[in-house]
Amino acid sequence: MSTTEDDRLEETRRELLDLAARDPDDARVQYRAACVHDRLGLEAEAVPFYERCLAGTGLPDEDRRGALLGLGSTYRVLGQYARAVETLRRGVAEYPDDGGLRTFLAMALHNTGDHHEAMGILLDLLATTSGDPSVQRYRRAIDLYAKDLDATVGPPAG
Repeated sequence: MSTTEDDRLEETRRELLDLAARDPDDARVQYRAACVHDRLGLEAEAVPFYERCLAGTGLPDEDRRGALLGLGSTYRVLGQYARAVETLRRGVAEYPDDGGLRTFLAMALHNTGDHHEAMGILLDLLATTSGDPSVQRYRRAIDLYAKDLDATVGPPAG
């Protein structure tokens, strides 16, 4: 970011801090405050704003999606992997077709060591969203492996 952009974001942050303090129940203001903190690299400071906006009411659906992804991603960046997984699972449960939420969930699962589930999510996402003809050619197999990556035919090698 340029200095001018940093200055504008910092000014916006101060204004949102004031608004958020005056009206802690305004979920939209809390969400905007969370976003500006994230944008400035102030992830730890963004968390309470995300939590308040998600606990409140009146947050438009698209902002709710963004808040769930933002909070989950922020927890992940802060090394709070279990909280990231919990938040992102909640987001995926509410918005199962949101590829961004599913992708960030897979990353958080990777961080918790659940590579199998993470890979399954990513394979499913790839099979269902890719327009790549070679991916689509093998979609049936990719779908199968997304459900059970360790599936084989015949006896195991040994």
